[in-house]
Amino acid sequence: MYISRLLSFSFGFALIASTGSAQEKKGGDADKGKEVYEQCGVCHNADSEEKKMGPGLKGLFKKQKLADGKPATEANIRKKIDEGGNGMPAYAEMLEKHEKDDLIAYLKTL
Repeated sequence: MYISRLLSFSFGFALIASTGSAQEKKGGDADKGKEVYEQCGVCHNADSEEKKMGPGLKGLFKKQKLADGKPATEANIRKKIDEGGNGMPAYAEMLEKHEKDDLIAYLKTL
C-alpha cells in the first residue's frame, strides 16, 4: 500500500511538472524572441510605428488592424510570419516553432 501511494504521488508530481513546463514553453520567451527579432529589425522598427521597409511594430498587438487590414490577433501575426507577402519573405521554414513563439512573446512587449 505504501509503495502504491508513493508511485501514485511520484506519477502525479511528474505529470504536474511536465504540464507546467509545457505551458511555460507554449507562451514563448520574450528575451529569446528579442534575439530572433534581429532578423526582422532589418526591415521593421521595434521602437516606433514609423515605416522602415515594412511597417513599424511598436504597439503591434494593441492595434485594431494590421497593415493588410486584418485584425491584429496572434493567429494573423503568426500567419504573416509564416507566409510573408508584400515583399516580406516567408519564415515558415526558416524559423522553428519555438522561435516563432519567442518572437511573438517579444512582439507583445513592444
